[in-house]
Amino acid sequence: MALGGGFARGIAHVGVLKVLEEENIPVDYVAGTSVGAIIGAAYCSGMTAAELEEAAFAVRFRDFGRLTLSRYGFYNSDRMVRLFARVLKCHTFEELKIPLAIAATEFRTGEAVVFTKGPLADPIRASCAYPGMFLPVEIEGRSYIDGMLAYGVPTTPLRKMGADCVIGSYLSSHLSAVRPPRHIFEVIGQCFSIAQLKLSESWLKDADLVIEPDVCGFSYDCFERTPELIAAGEAAMRAMLPALRVRLNLPAATGKLGLTTMVGPPVQPSPAA
Repeated sequence: MALGGGFARGIAHVGVLKVLEEENIPVDYVAGTSVGAIIGAAYCSGMTAAELEEAAFAVRFRDFGRLTLSRYGFYNSDRMVRLFARVLKCHTFEELKIPLAIAATEFRTGEAVVFTKGPLADPIRASCAYPGMFLPVEIEGRSYIDGMLAYGVPTTPLRKMGADCVIGSYLSSHLSAVRPPRHIFEVIGQCFSIAQLKLSESWLKDADLVIEPDVCGFSYDCFERTPELIAAGEAAMRAMLPALRVRLNLPAATGKLGLTTMVGPPVQPSPAA
């Protein structure tokens, strides 16, 4: 399962995972970009969808960043370290119950980087380092920013991990034709969306199914709308269950079979969707 970006809107991924749990369809691999890296790490560390839902109700923007004076961004993400220490049940890739890949982008070269070993906190922070908002994150002498610039929806890393069935959960609300951006973060988000729309084929080719929760109208920091976001994820996943059962050769009453899922940022839905 590949989980992509969208900040607070990424809470919709919890609804997707919740339905898979209810249908007894286990996840064999997870790849995460940006907020998808946070939710993916939590799920792979052993948190159930119910526990993720409870955690989503409690978090706010202040848990992720604090204002700072820097030419590289407005917020330092060091508060995430305390959040992960409190929430995650594991703190290294090696301890995880489900294999996880976290996507980030090397700041100076633009190289797509996938983390699969060592401590979790800094790769997650790097994957979430939204340009202009959060400062780049230094790991072993290299500087990293948001994974959405590398893999909008990290389907390709899942293929490399050995996944046979890859599902993409894609949050397409950044691009708005309804009104102009209201502030710098929405300007950056609009630019992200334009780039991702043009690059969508790079991840769609590795997706068997695309889950697209309806998160239009939700702002990047709308944590107070958690129930609606989870419901959007549930509705999108339930709508795709018939196609998923066909893809996995499952009967109408779901059987036990491994599933790889991916969740990612705004792109055009694939024909499979």
